[in-house]
Amino acid sequence: MNVLELDCVRKAYDGHVAVDGLSLAIADGAIFGLLGPNGAGKTTAIRMMVGIIAPDAGTVRMFGEPLARRHLRQVGYIPEERGLYRKIRLGEHLRFLGRLNGMTRAAADAAALGWSRRLGLDAWLERRVEELSKGMQQKAQFIAAVMHRPRLLILDEPFSGLDPVNTAALIDVLEELRRAGATILFSTHRMDQVERLCDSICLIDRGRAVIAGGLREIRARFGGHSVAIAFVGDANFLDDARLVADCVRRDGHVEVRLSPGADPQELLRRAIGSARVTRFEAIEPSLEEIFIALVGGAADGR
Repeated sequence: MNVLELDCVRKAYDGHVAVDGLSLAIADGAIFGLLGPNGAGKTTAIRMMVGIIAPDAGTVRMFGEPLARRHLRQVGYIPEERGLYRKIRLGEHLRFLGRLNGMTRAAADAAALGWSRRLGLDAWLERRVEELSKGMQQKAQFIAAVMHRPRLLILDEPFSGLDPVNTAALIDVLEELRRAGATILFSTHRMDQVERLCDSICLIDRGRAVIAGGLREIRARFGGHSVAIAFVGDANFLDDARLVADCVRRDGHVEVRLSPGADPQELLRRAIGSARVTRFEAIEPSLEEIFIALVGGAADGR
């Protein structure tokens, strides 16, 4: 079953189309990455998912039904902009947010303490939010999003402001939550995080889906343009411009970028004809390389 679906949703502001006919589906128990350059429409799409704004057209479905307020009790959400009340003590704030999500006072206090201990905020529970660093505030928002054990987590740039140690800690928690049955959607500009965590992705640009699907399938689809070859003998086969656009030697092998339309099997035949080949394999591109190829090198954004 799909936990969350967007069906041709559209949203425009003062004549500017932020999201234009976007469709995606997130399966139960998956970790899904929403990617795109500056101005792509990621945050607008996420705000429609959680009912902050309504689409001008199209449908948002959650847990198999049209989105309704009652569904949001089963959702944990981190907005891109920090949404904490600065003058309230952290423990009181977490209790308040837990109560909003249907927890009893005792359950909210226990969850706040447990998560704060795990993420190193327990010594700050009696301090006002404004006294916390940006990274601490981001961890506090994460605690608020997960303390009521939501079925679905929607996280807009959840690692923003975190150092590598705390980023790794949150990644471990996300993997743990997925093993416990949660479904997770997050946006990020860190392709390494996406490659580690995500089962599926949707890359959007100018409000439209550029590519979507399983991460492995997408990488395989963009493979075949480069090969790694290890060999002993004559390297003259690398001089054939019909087959080889360029090549770089790395750690005992050569990485070859094929010429447009070149058949890697023909290159293999040429290599075998002049050398003893001990390795010949296609190199799958990184997600970052795919991202740059599809959106022209634009940077991370909304």
